[in-house]
Amino acid sequence: MRSYGDYLRWLYKGGHPNRFAKMQNQVSALAFAAGVWPTRAGALEVRGRRSGKIVSFPVVIADYEGERYLVSMLGAEANWVRNLEADGGRAALRHGKREPVTLVEIDARLRAPIIRRYLTLAPGARPHIPVERTAPLQEFERIAADYPVYRIEPRADAA
Repeated sequence: MRSYGDYLRWLYKGGHPNRFAKMQNQVSALAFAAGVWPTRAGALEVRGRRSGKIVSFPVVIADYEGERYLVSMLGAEANWVRNLEADGGRAALRHGKREPVTLVEIDARLRAPIIRRYLTLAPGARPHIPVERTAPLQEFERIAADYPVYRIEPRADAA
């Protein structure tokens, strides 16, 4: 592999994590769930749409205009996106403590600035989204429909 970007693309060849990526994700999710640095990272827990088991993996939480967001760097076919949609947006975030949340999908027309912010925070996602993080907003608007963005909201039934 010629670059770190090539390595990161290799981990998710075909839009899904290979065995090594899955192992790395498990270790990262455990560390992030425990509250280990960085604070913008966490572990997302979603219920598997087939198994019903809770699946946990690392995510970068993007802040934008006072809200928190998750972006699918692998697009709409990522397993966590499909699992989330099957469970009506119900999930939990962990970073030291468990936070039950609802993830609300953002309209594609509003995603561009959030995706740009996400790329400034998530260097591991950069090889998967075909826009330079410093590109004009119009470049992000061009690809926004291909990358789901979810606003993180406290879950009403979490009490």
